[in-house]
Amino acid sequence: MAEIRAEITANVWQVVVEEGQMVAEGDEICILESMKMEIPVTTEVPGVVRELDVEPGQTVQEGDRIALIDES
Repeated sequence: MAEIRAEITANVWQVVVEEGQMVAEGDEICILESMKMEIPVTTEVPGVVRELDVEPGQTVQEGDRIALIDES
């Protein structure tokens, strides 16, 4: 299992995937917004999205888990 974590404090602007969805390396998981800039959050591993811990409008802090990817 790979954890996708926020690299900065930001607002969740858009969630691009759903739980159970297959993702490839480099796919966007969500888009964060900070200081009017859009910051895409991508996965570095292929697999299945097992858990999504964010929703649009939510604020995340640096290090907060965004998603859990099952690599098997």
